Amino acid sequence: MSAVRCGISQRAVARQFRVSLSTVQYWVHRAAGKRLDRVDWTDRPSIPRRTRRTVRAIEDTVVTVRRELKEASVLGEYGAPAIRDELHRRDMATVPSVRTIGRILLRRGVLEGCPRVRRPAPPPGWYLPEVAQGHAELESFDVIEGLVILHGPQVDVLTSITLHGGEPDAWPTEGLTARLIADLLVSHWRVVGLPAYAQFDNETRFHGPHHYPDVISRVVRVCLSLGVTPVFVPPQEMGFQAAIESFNGRWQAKVWARFHHESLAALQDRSATYGATARARTTARREGAPARRPFPRHWRFNAHAPLRGRLVFLRRTNARGAVSLLGHTFEVARLWPHRLVRCEVDLDVNRIRFYALRSRTPARQPLRKEIRHALPTHQETT
Repeated sequence: MSAVRCGISQRAVARQFRVSLSTVQYWVHRAAGKRLDRVDWTDRPSIPRRTRRTVRAIEDTVVTVRRELKEASVLGEYGAPAIRDELHRRDMATVPSVRTIGRILLRRGVLEGCPRVRRPAPPPGWYLPEVAQGHAELESFDVIEGLVILHGPQVDVLTSITLHGGEPDAWPTEGLTARLIADLLVSHWRVVGLPAYAQFDNETRFHGPHHYPDVISRVVRVCLSLGVTPVFVPPQEMGFQAAIESFNGRWQAKVWARFHHESLAALQDRSATYGATARARTTARREGAPARRPFPRHWRFNAHAPLRGRLVFLRRTNARGAVSLLGHTFEVARLWPHRLVRCEVDLDVNRIRFYALRSRTPARQPLRKEIRHALPTHQETT
């Protein structure tokens, strides 16, 4: 302290005595305006020397007032603020604060509410065991609609992002149809390889039209012919498409709204540059992601080929424990109303299996029901 009063900077004193600057500042403040031989150099604990607990009589009064308010209050309010207002109305000499009243009620064990139990979030892709365990990659796809270039065409954007690798991509185009989406998927997967799962929402270009039952779109048929399992998320459910929705927002903010695009070609070039740069930033994350399968060298799409593989539909049951998919309503379990279910359509054995899902216990997905269901062998719709 004498060095500081001699004019040496506090930072230099801290370096000389190998202490932090905040320690020097603390003792300078303690010795402010005093002779050094009269300063109390003993350290002080952060807690107060004396703590005062509310006397027993006041605690009893608080508990009594709470019971009276609970039984006779017109508004039905008997929490800590209501108790404090009532004590003021009774002209009590010493009225505790709201926080003190809350601690009194907790200490006396008269609180009725249960503390909220915060459970850990389920792992990414928890509704698919292979994805949750990190053994398989899931790639999500979505469509951004309604973008219009000045004096140009209306633009739709097909976007994608992988769950584990975090690889984003976007393809702006005009007139995005199911056939064009299927062609874009094939071109994309020829370059980067095949994921185990491809996740979509229930948009008709992905899923197929809903006019007739058991309709399989061209996009789904392309996925099945390549050994990729299509996954359809629950309608109007939040969270399952969080990754792709987040990327959609970034793409619109950083590519579409940030620049003026003279033409669709200019937008496509800008989007390709952004996607390449964004993927370069995910190199380390991509190295730890599950490996993709190589694209078949001699693959050709055959719309009339028999369907093989699986379809996965995530659905929520109604009040009677039934789910709707493929244009049909299937009863799963009456004791499982308004709950999530993973519906696996096994095309190899013509069966549908229904697994119960709970984010609270993501590792436990019991089989609720198994039924026989065969899809007709008709051509896909475009």
